[in-house]
Amino acid sequence: MKLPLKYSVRSLFVRRGTALMTIASVAFVVLVYVGVLSLAGGLAEAFGTSGDAANVIVLRDGALSESSSFFSLETGRELMALPGVARDPEGMPLASGEVIILNNLPREDGSTSNVTFRGVGPASFALRPALRMANGRRFEPGRAELIVGRGLAGRFPGLRLGNEVTVGQLTFRVVGVFEADRSAYESEVWGAAEDLSNAFRRGGYYSSVVLHTNSPAEAQALVDRIEGDQRFKLHARSEAEYYALQTANTTRQFILLANALAIIMAFGACFAAANTMYAAVSARSREIAALRVLGFRRRSIVGAFLLESALLGLVAGLIGVLVALPLNMISAGTTNFVTFSEITFSLRTSPGVLLGGVVLAVLTGLLGGLPPAWSAARRSIAEGMRSV
Repeated sequence: MKLPLKYSVRSLFVRRGTALMTIASVAFVVLVYVGVLSLAGGLAEAFGTSGDAANVIVLRDGALSESSSFFSLETGRELMALPGVARDPEGMPLASGEVIILNNLPREDGSTSNVTFRGVGPASFALRPALRMANGRRFEPGRAELIVGRGLAGRFPGLRLGNEVTVGQLTFRVVGVFEADRSAYESEVWGAAEDLSNAFRRGGYYSSVVLHTNSPAEAQALVDRIEGDQRFKLHARSEAEYYALQTANTTRQFILLANALAIIMAFGACFAAANTMYAAVSARSREIAALRVLGFRRRSIVGAFLLESALLGLVAGLIGVLVALPLNMISAGTTNFVTFSEITFSLRTSPGVLLGGVVLAVLTGLLGGLPPAWSAARRSIAEGMRSV
């Protein structure tokens, strides 16, 4: 014979004080868990919207990122002339040789961080159609001008529209702020490749070359051609794959952190749940004994108390995710663990993350409720009737 559901629901808040404290502790665990996973979700979105599967990015063999890659301008021109590279209406290759420079700048709060400066050519904008000017205008080559991703403009005082910033041996003026569908490009500063190279006296090389093809299949064929050509000794991959690797390396840190925090904090919350349920068992000893007299079996008693603790966790989980909902789309920034430069993004509290938070809360409630439920079922009827 099973106890009705309403028995567990009615009993849930008999001891309101301890129940509310347990709910608060489990809800806080959920809030932290969802918050850290939202960081990982925001990073995944930033990198996931950056790559085009029809673009091929070419780096020095062995380089993990553009910031650690370099090869000659002549090699770059040979890559742009390869068969399979798409052409614009004028017959020019849709390809761009680019220079990546990291420069340390002060943040709004007084700390410093590396910022990615991307030196680009005329075709770079055509290769990233999502990029559009939000304020100001595009830079003009030869005039030491820069445009700044929206994510950086509010975090670094020197990168605000109209300000001047010293990069290497030159002083540049910020003439525009751009958006790029919340991609990783919004965490970069763009200028003419020649200007940025001259600022550091690093002319004569590219960090990477981006080649556009007409389809992902043609992009893969071009990758195979470059990888198999012994003249180049370069590493090529689709742009989508390149950013997917950065996503995996960077978000893994936050996923591990979220799970580690969840385990540690949930362990403590289990004790709070157990304390609440032990108090319930102690207060209802005669009631439990009476249920046994009426014919309810031990497993029914265990099931009723486990259901009660699971409902406690469910309520806490729902409160936790409701509190976490405002985190969605909050702007944040961290270090890209591949390039060791600033990456800005918006937190993403996806349905999967919210569901994971609720599941974590229910499991916490069940684990905390299991010992008290087992204790309640093991008590003899006589012992329960003697309890005051």
